[in-house]
Amino acid sequence: MRRGWTNSVMLSLFAITLIAILASCRGHQSPKPRGYFRIEFPEHSYQLFDSTYPYKFEYPEYAKIVADTLPDAEAYWCNVSFPTLNGQIHLSYKTVGDRFYDLLEDSRKLAYKHSIKADAINERYFENPDKQVMGVLYEIKGNAASPFQFFVTDSTKHFLRGSLYFNTVPNKDSLAPVIQFVKEDIEHLIESIEWK
Repeated sequence: MRRGWTNSVMLSLFAITLIAILASCRGHQSPKPRGYFRIEFPEHSYQLFDSTYPYKFEYPEYAKIVADTLPDAEAYWCNVSFPTLNGQIHLSYKTVGDRFYDLLEDSRKLAYKHSIKADAINERYFENPDKQVMGVLYEIKGNAASPFQFFVTDSTKHFLRGSLYFNTVPNKDSLAPVIQFVKEDIEHLIESIEWK
């Protein structure tokens, strides 16, 4: 009689334990991957930036040109600001003189400075002999602070360098659609540059 009672108690404890385990799992779901907000992008359309600067270019209508007010900013430096995307392209201008190779090397070093966080750095060359414009676009893949850097020059007088930054912690997954969208604007800016 005692043995039947023990089996009955064991079976009851097993059933209670099983019910408790199943009940505790009922409200939980398996973890879901992190999601990001969907961003609605405007149509690509451009306007001309042509002022007292020694260069002119086309930039997006949803962006604005803002003078660079940093203490070390030089003449003809400005930013192409994307208020709705929380980012900007910093543009810095230098006259070439006898510093052409130094300017090239500085641009290369500044782009490859991001190689610590980058998965890869792709270089794309631009050349427009009719406008005397040539340059390189560095596409920096991964969680680097600047996903794009570039320079354009005529190799004798003008040298314009640009770098894209977002006012957020770099995250290649969440920024990927924005980076892809702005890439087209950067390419258009480079292709539309003319010297004055």
